[in-house]
Amino acid sequence: MKHTIACLVENHSGVLARISGLFSARGFNIDSLAVGTTTDPSVSRMTIVTRGDEKVLEQIIKQLNKVVDVIKVADMTTEETIDRELILVKVNTTTSTRSDIMQITNTFRAKIVDVSPNWMTLESTGTTSKVDAMLELLQPYGIREIARTGLISVARRTDLSSTGKKGQSKKIAKEEIV
Repeated sequence: MKHTIACLVENHSGVLARISGLFSARGFNIDSLAVGTTTDPSVSRMTIVTRGDEKVLEQIIKQLNKVVDVIKVADMTTEETIDRELILVKVNTTTSTRSDIMQITNTFRAKIVDVSPNWMTLESTGTTSKVDAMLELLQPYGIREIARTGLISVARRTDLSSTGKKGQSKKIAKEEIV
């Protein structure tokens, strides 16, 4: 089963390496990983998508909570969430296929961000299934390059207060995690 885990972490060098090393050392795979700063520049939010049963998820969360730089961990899998992914895709075009690709772009509410005589670069945001569906339709034209952000996710209704390690209060907006 796929699991989405959100983590608030201290924003300094080595944190990403420690967390990815934790997954690697225990044989857990990361399907996607997105990291960015929060409203507090000293804190980053990581969204990690991984696979495993409930026992694996429990182990991952316990191990993440042991990392010194981790402030808070939340399993987003059971939450009602808003999930998005960003993709940039470069597609081969000719004068005869350009209008077909533009129609696919419009259907998926994507944007054309760059054009040349032989290719177009498209930008799209949406759920992973929407992004996958667009890629499937573009595949016959010849995809030259793909760049995907990985999933980012925010809970619709959960309201969590944030407390740092060992009970220290940490200034983090409620909406920063889950």
